[in-house]
Amino acid sequence: MGRLVLVDAIGAAVLLGAWFFYFARYNRRKGALALRWVESACSSKGRVLDSHWLSVTLLQARFGFASHWFDNAKVTIRLRPRPIPFKWFVSAWHKQKETLTFEADLGCAPGFQLDVFRHRWLSQRHGNLTAGSRDWSVSRPGPVVLTTRTHWTQELSPVVNTLITSRGHNLISVRFRSESPHLAATVPLEALSDEHAAAGFLSVLRELAAGASASRQ
Repeated sequence: MGRLVLVDAIGAAVLLGAWFFYFARYNRRKGALALRWVESACSSKGRVLDSHWLSVTLLQARFGFASHWFDNAKVTIRLRPRPIPFKWFVSAWHKQKETLTFEADLGCAPGFQLDVFRHRWLSQRHGNLTAGSRDWSVSRPGPVVLTTRTHWTQELSPVVNTLITSRGHNLISVRFRSESPHLAATVPLEALSDEHAAAGFLSVLRELAAGASASRQ
């Protein structure tokens, strides 16, 4: 009996070990691919200086950009904890997204502090609606800005206008600070499905940086 338990324990350990190494390798390939797309999207304006894995789910890289782009740029890719089955299950249950966060300093520190979180409310047609409800008219409103600011300053307009355009719709959050890093933006990793999508993300970042610089003028 004890021998059977030992054999089962060894078998389970081997299975968990194989699971861990397979999905750790999967995460490494996925993270490296996303990093290559971002670097390729930079064209000749930026390149990866170095990269390292902080854990099996967290890849971080420093980027060097041409002048007038970004300073002290850093990219952090956060993946699902696939190598650890229980954590992966919890992550999937809570529908946690894999993300890429870009942080950098701007040529001139923003004269404001701003945190933007994008939310969407979706509704589905209920199966028990009565026939009379077909008389309802449905409208599709444009973006709605909910703010905690008591006064809306003109310097925020260029940044917010960029965020509500169609090209900025995938961003999860954006943060501006007067201290380093001046800009931090997070996007779902699934939105960077290829080099073209990564180029669009970098374009939005450039527009945000330009909007922040315009506020200093």
